[in-house]
Amino acid sequence: MQNNDFRQGPMSGAAKVWVLTAVAVVAVGLGAWWWQGRSAGAAADGPGAAASAASGAAGARPAGGRFGRSGPQPVSVGVVQRRDMNVVIDAIGSIASANTAVVRAKVSGELKALYFHEGQPVKAGQLLALIDPRPYEIARDQAQAALARDQAQLENARADLARYQDLVAKEAAPRQQLDTQKALVRQLEATVLSDQAALDNARLQLSYTRVTAPIAGQAGLKQADLGNNITPSDANGLLSIAQTQPAAVVFAVPDARLARIRQQLADKQPLAVQAWDRERRQLLAEGQVASTDNAIDATTGTIKVKALFPNKDGGLFPNQFVNVRLQLDRLKDVLVLPTAAVQRGAPGTFVYVVVDGTVALRKVQVLTTDGDNTAVQGEVKPGDQVVTDGADRLRDGAKAEVIKPAAGAASAAGGGRGERGRHRGAGASAPVSSEGPASAASR
Repeated sequence: MQNNDFRQGPMSGAAKVWVLTAVAVVAVGLGAWWWQGRSAGAAADGPGAAASAASGAAGARPAGGRFGRSGPQPVSVGVVQRRDMNVVIDAIGSIASANTAVVRAKVSGELKALYFHEGQPVKAGQLLALIDPRPYEIARDQAQAALARDQAQLENARADLARYQDLVAKEAAPRQQLDTQKALVRQLEATVLSDQAALDNARLQLSYTRVTAPIAGQAGLKQADLGNNITPSDANGLLSIAQTQPAAVVFAVPDARLARIRQQLADKQPLAVQAWDRERRQLLAEGQVASTDNAIDATTGTIKVKALFPNKDGGLFPNQFVNVRLQLDRLKDVLVLPTAAVQRGAPGTFVYVVVDGTVALRKVQVLTTDGDNTAVQGEVKPGDQVVTDGADRLRDGAKAEVIKPAAGAASAAGGGRGERGRHRGAGASAPVSSEGPASAASR
């Protein structure tokens, strides 16, 4: 009799594969059904829902595009003024001493003493060092002794000459002997002259053992220590002296300005020059143009100019780099506005003027600039409000809202760039013309 009881056993490998395949098919079907329902819901909401989401993500971006047609564009402004303004040229210059001398030993010998302090001022003729004088004292004494010997011989020869002259006059001696004595006297006279020159030279060489300052100025570092043997051929000498009172500043200006500079020099009209530190924050010294170079640099189109500064406080050092400002001229009664307001584009050089909340493009011509301020002529008048910040988002006829600058913004732009200047950004104050900056925000 057959046993109908069913005994369960482990599932075969083929059965496992079929079961897993069925589960995967069911999962894919459920996923497709869920995605189709989600897409249908989004379509039912319409495109307005997507636009609303995009608008929310955009935050505060104005709907008017770049020029903000949905509302006025916030801008900062300055005020056009009518006043005098200096024509200035800014340049980089280097300090040079008015005179520089390398002090060298004129005689050889052992360095016995130094009488100067490194870096301290010295006077012309001041004793700086002493070379062992003993060999030169001996040479002087020898020359002096030779002179005394030959002078004695000369005196004796002259006495003999006088006696021979008496004897010849009495015809008691031959004339030939008289002539011989005359020749001996002349010979001894020449010897005495030679001895005197040798003595003078020995004394001069002895004086060279005392090394003195040829010019007044500031002493450099010593190049030899005590006990060393120094010679006139030493490459670095004993020390150098730089005359820094006055100090000279050499800088380059455009060759187009050369005629004006030379004319004022010829007319004995002083050209004021200022020297500023690297950051253009501190005025170091004030001086005047002294001369120009004799040739224009064809590579750069500039010519070197030398200015002299009294430098009484010694604040200018040779080879120091400074920012130089040359006042070339002064424009009378011109329109002055902030440099940041000047724009350049397809219309040419222009500014944006805010009139009753509307921007108007006004063309101008630049006369000169001192960095912070620019003198112009053109379609502006005193009192006009010109845009100094936010102009890149404006166009002629756009709406604008004038905002007040933060405290200290009037001096934040930084000046002192002159004809070569460019905008520096906030926080970089700099020298301006003697009239001071035309700070529109504070006027």
